[in-house]
Amino acid sequence: MDSIGTNRPPLRSVAAAATRSSALLRPPRHLGLCNRFAETKLGIASGCGGGGGGYFGKVQRFDALRSTTTKVQSGKAGRSVTKEMGHTSSGNEVPLKYSSGKAFPLGVSQVDDGLNFAIFSQHASSVTLCLKLPDRGTQDDVDIVEFALDRQKNKTGDIWHVSVEGLPASGVLYGYRINGPQGWQQGHRFDDSVILLDPYAKLVSGRKHFAVEREKPSQLFGTYDFDSSPFDWGDNYRLPNLPETDLVVYEMNVRAFTADESSGLGPAIRGSYLGVIDKIPHLLELGVNAVELLPIFEFDELELKRFPNPRDHMVNTWGYSTINFFAPMNRYASAGGGPVAASKELKQMVKAFHNAGIEVILDVVYNHTNEADDANPYVTSFRGIDNKVYYMLDFNNNAQLLNFSGCGNTLNCNHPVVKELVLDSLRHWVKEYHIDGFRFDLASVLCRGPDGSPLDAPPLIKDIAKDSVLSRCKIIAEPWDCGGLYLVGRFPNWDRWAEWNGKYRDDIRRFIKGDPGMKGVFATRVSGSADLYQVNNRKPYHSVNFIIAHDGFTLCDLVSYNSKHNDANGEGGRDGCNDNYSWNCGIEGETSDLNVLSLRSRQMKNFHVALMISQGTPMMLMGDEYGHTRYGNNNSYGHDTHINNFQWGQLEERKDGHFRFFSEMIKFRHNHPILRRDRFLNKNDITWHENSWENQDSKFLAFTIHDHNSGGDIYLAFNAHEYFVDAVIPHHHSINLGVVCPRMFKHQVDTNLESPKDIVPEGVPFTGSGYRIAPYSSILLKARP
Repeated sequence: MDSIGTNRPPLRSVAAAATRSSALLRPPRHLGLCNRFAETKLGIASGCGGGGGGYFGKVQRFDALRSTTTKVQSGKAGRSVTKEMGHTSSGNEVPLKYSSGKAFPLGVSQVDDGLNFAIFSQHASSVTLCLKLPDRGTQDDVDIVEFALDRQKNKTGDIWHVSVEGLPASGVLYGYRINGPQGWQQGHRFDDSVILLDPYAKLVSGRKHFAVEREKPSQLFGTYDFDSSPFDWGDNYRLPNLPETDLVVYEMNVRAFTADESSGLGPAIRGSYLGVIDKIPHLLELGVNAVELLPIFEFDELELKRFPNPRDHMVNTWGYSTINFFAPMNRYASAGGGPVAASKELKQMVKAFHNAGIEVILDVVYNHTNEADDANPYVTSFRGIDNKVYYMLDFNNNAQLLNFSGCGNTLNCNHPVVKELVLDSLRHWVKEYHIDGFRFDLASVLCRGPDGSPLDAPPLIKDIAKDSVLSRCKIIAEPWDCGGLYLVGRFPNWDRWAEWNGKYRDDIRRFIKGDPGMKGVFATRVSGSADLYQVNNRKPYHSVNFIIAHDGFTLCDLVSYNSKHNDANGEGGRDGCNDNYSWNCGIEGETSDLNVLSLRSRQMKNFHVALMISQGTPMMLMGDEYGHTRYGNNNSYGHDTHINNFQWGQLEERKDGHFRFFSEMIKFRHNHPILRRDRFLNKNDITWHENSWENQDSKFLAFTIHDHNSGGDIYLAFNAHEYFVDAVIPHHHSINLGVVCPRMFKHQVDTNLESPKDIVPEGVPFTGSGYRIAPYSSILLKARP
């Protein structure tokens, strides 16, 4: 063939792709976060759970006017103490003074005369700063000091601010009560009975231990730490700064990686940032050089337990329920260490990754927050600060929250204030935590205007691409959302944005399992998806190739189940995608049939070979290197158990077989630059040993990738037929001799063979003119230069 991607079966329509692909990768984990809750028709008090209110005790209130009030918070009356500036009617002097402060920066900052607090709210009529001071009161009798801000003295534009003198440099918890117009139809949701979390809080204090229900009523507060010394990154510390062409990405969950007892770690370390450090040698042995971490922003893992519902037995262990965009997940600290420890230990983890030459990419969720929908509102921050600014609203429908995220709300990302919040957040993670890149969950949401309509040149997407601080970062879009905006190959990119290639996932799955008519499009995908990305200055590495991700089946389940088995989720099988392009290889689920198990093993290896020889950026899922199963559950977001947790015992059992193959195949990719070019292939780079592209029944494809530098060509063949195929091995052209020398190959991979013969890194001399390729298997031969 003269060019890649020509004479291929047509791709499905964009409309059809939008419906299926967004359904496959997003709604499964979210069905119910808003929609299932709405079906229960149960109410929820705005002050319960981990959200607003929920705090009781003495309230010391500083106001320009004398007043006596009583507030009801989570069913308990807090005793307000009438105050004038610095004088308490109870006779206790409070050593705090406040002044007007300044509008920037937002959040908490140090100033000459104390600490400055600044928060944006365009539509608020009153803002009160609430402070919980250390060493004052007990758990049931807590001092909360409140400063009611003056519109004339403490407000600049739409930013409310105050400077407080006399506060400790750490250990203070703070939040805000905010009131304003009550017009629901105008988009307002103000409620000053709730203490709200500052969107710019760099640390968040709440529950300390992951999924401990007795801590559920904890109030969320922002906090800060100006006492600790700057983190010591080390004199010899360097950022990896890996070329995008060289990445092999490992998608993983911080908690699930070491939460299981089989990790061998102590209970205080399991599931923590520090626990991950202990297991970095495993990742080095595997060969990956970038980790993509499921969300580590502060999130609400107990959101499913807010009120009785069919899913209240589960815990949101994936983390797609953001509370705050600046603070690291508090409960990933070891031993319940709290927010300051979480920040320090996250930096320790990043430093350890970098010292091992591994980059850290964060899966970030800027498309929605934890505050749910209007049917069951959960007020913790944005909704009570300025709902009309922070969220997309449908003013043709009673100003209800628009839902392009599948979670009940959609962040209004291209509003100037929200856009700057996102940019400030990203810069913070890069500067403070040395993060190397970001994968943007449901990134098509970020391409919508305030009314939800798609934008041709979304300001946020452009600004991320052009930002100087983010210029060294990898930026990756999940280019679809739950509103059907499917942008694979069309994501606004400014030649910077990479994309999760959902079409790669689907087409590789279908060819390997033997669907007819997939040979041509399989060739297009493994050669870099030029049909999608060869535009302007985009490169093959802008296609993030994956077959498996956290959503959907694991690799083992992809070859073990024809349909989902989600009964454990409590939704009667209504959740999760029904279209997985999977094949159980003859028996559904667990089996002891050796023939079926052998076929499944071959298929998993075939998928991995295809992924590692494809042009583009490969990404694999944690656990696939030993064959992790979720027993057919393709929507396992709610299980903080062995279903999601890495099983270190199984890894050890399969170290010399399955794991060895996966590791050696990754290393083969690293050792062969022709598999990771920074330009698209042309007709001189690859030879397709094929003359029947239009044969819909043909499920065999062979090709040679040429090495113009050393002559180390690579021959590959994939047989998805049920029968053997006798392949003719082409002559190899020797660069050094300038002549055609037949049969100058070494056999390195045959997925039909048992370990260790299935992959031989040093190669086995091959002298034949043909190779008999087994059903559902693949081979790789390396030319001898």
